Amino acid sequence: MKKKKKILVSITTTSNWPEKVKEIDELELKEVAIFPTTLILRGRKMLYGLLEKTKLVSIPHAHLRDDYESWELDYLTRKYKTEVFNIHPTKAAVEFIKNNRNYKDRIFLENLIVIPDNFSEILNQGGGVCLDLSHWEDFGVLQKGISYRNFEKILKIYKIGGNHISAIRQRKYEYCDLIEKINSIRYNDHYLRKLSELGYVKKYKSYLADIISIELENPLREQLKVKKYLKKILNL
Repeated sequence: MKKKKKILVSITTTSNWPEKVKEIDELELKEVAIFPTTLILRGRKMLYGLLEKTKLVSIPHAHLRDDYESWELDYLTRKYKTEVFNIHPTKAAVEFIKNNRNYKDRIFLENLIVIPDNFSEILNQGGGVCLDLSHWEDFGVLQKGISYRNFEKILKIYKIGGNHISAIRQRKYEYCDLIEKINSIRYNDHYLRKLSELGYVKKYKSYLADIISIELENPLREQLKVKKYLKKILNL
């Protein structure tokens, strides 16, 4: 029997994330994805502590940093039944996967602004691709990034273990990434202004994984509307 695809609202941590945690019980949510992308260990421990005070049952998807400790993967798997992890394709990520071999089939590499030359080499260390649809649409399709030229071929070879979905603006803008410490021109945005900014997702329906995470800074209440809209346009 084919597994039903799951769309998750997410606790993103760029801003005001404790307020999103409070929404879990207010909205009677039992599962979310987490993106502790900005949090060092101390911050992640705070996140875990706040989550434990809620009635949350599962975290099917968690975004990793390469400074995660092995006990965190064990903790998320044991307590929240986490199925899919993703990580950025860096040299440090290779070492991270090597040091956590028992999770390698569940760690998927995310496509970013540029697909590194050794992307396939790193993919061989883990479970496959965590396909960020907004990154592909922005840097691969709209901006025609050279590194995305053979990206579809990669997706035919490697498993797509999860998806990230963010907004795509009508017009490009200059963005300053405080984590990567680089400026870039982009269309994709982690804050949604109108539902039509998600219309691009329809053309990627054949690339959807079983677990699809909404990567937006919007409150969870607004993300639930996004989830409803995505289910409608994707016929899920």
